[in-house]
Amino acid sequence: MAEHGVNGLMAETMEKIRSMVDVNTIIGEPIVTHDGTTLIPISKVTFGFASGGTDFKSRNSGDSAPLCFGGGGGAGVSITPVAFLIVSGENARILPVNMPADSSTDRLIEMIPDAVNGIQSFISNRRGKKNDGEDIEESGVPEE
Repeated sequence: MAEHGVNGLMAETMEKIRSMVDVNTIIGEPIVTHDGTTLIPISKVTFGFASGGTDFKSRNSGDSAPLCFGGGGGAGVSITPVAFLIVSGENARILPVNMPADSSTDRLIEMIPDAVNGIQSFISNRRGKKNDGEDIEESGVPEE
C-alpha cells in the first residue's frame, strides 16, 4: 500500500520544527568573560504544529480514478529568554531576565543556588576558624 499524503506532510512539518529547535536553543552556548565568569543563557521554547488533509474526487476524473489529496501544515515557535546561569569560581546563581517569579515554588527554585553558596561559605568559614586554632563553642561563636 502506498504511503498516504498526510504522512509525508506531517513528517516534513516535524523535520522543520526539529531543525528550528535543538538543545542549544534552550540552554545556550556558554559565554566566558575575561575574569573567568561563565554566563549560560537559558530560554523557554514553546512550539506547536498542525497538519491536515483530505482525499477528494477530482471534477474531471472518472469513477475509477484514484482520489486526489489536498493538505497543509504549519508550525509556530516562540523562544523567550528566561535567565542566565552565572558560574564564578565555585559559586553559581541564577539571574532572571524577565518578571520575578509568580509562585512560591518558582521563588524557592530561584533561591536554591544562593542557599547552597551560603551553606558552602558558612562551612568554609567554620573550618577556617578551627584550623586557625581558635576555640569554637558548639553554638559556633568563638570563646572569649
